[in-house]
Amino acid sequence: MQVATGSLRYAAVPAALAIPAAVASPAASAVLLAVAVAILVFHRDPDRSTPPTGVVSPADGHVAVVREEGDRVRVGIYMRGRDVHVNRAPMAGVVEAVEHEPGANKLAFRKESERNERLRFQFEEYTAEMIAGAFARRTYSYVSPGEFVERGQRIGHISFSSRFDIVLPPEYDPDDLTVAEGARVLAGETVVARPPETVS
Repeated sequence: MQVATGSLRYAAVPAALAIPAAVASPAASAVLLAVAVAILVFHRDPDRSTPPTGVVSPADGHVAVVREEGDRVRVGIYMRGRDVHVNRAPMAGVVEAVEHEPGANKLAFRKESERNERLRFQFEEYTAEMIAGAFARRTYSYVSPGEFVERGQRIGHISFSSRFDIVLPPEYDPDDLTVAEGARVLAGETVVARPPETVS
């Protein structure tokens, strides 16, 4: 099973503790091993088949936010604990900046999360944001400014549940979306918006 970059260290601690614990308490050792396995499953990183066209979801989860912000459309995806937490680029482009913005750590599906801590990926034409939640306070970027990323490419991960938002280029409007609030999406596979010229 492939896991997110850097996540093995989370599982290493309970796995290491399980060895000496086996002498004193086999039951405790079994619990620690189960925790290690659960951490690896949480950080799983399956391969995905990216469709040939369209803006793909950057995250696994459910669409929690769809709204217009000036001349832009924001789509936010809430990731639950059972979802894959490796995030992917919704569109190809050059990374202009990767910026950490301090903030609160409210539940990611609530309105208050608009002021939460986040990691912002600024591309030439769009913005992508990892938004920390009440429990997910560790965001990891796999890309750097100046790097070109392909649509569907892994760009980072969030540990322990949160939200991922994309702010689409100005030529997109709500009619170009192929999902609505509540829709289930998969990172790198589900098309969340079609190029404006292809929408009938």
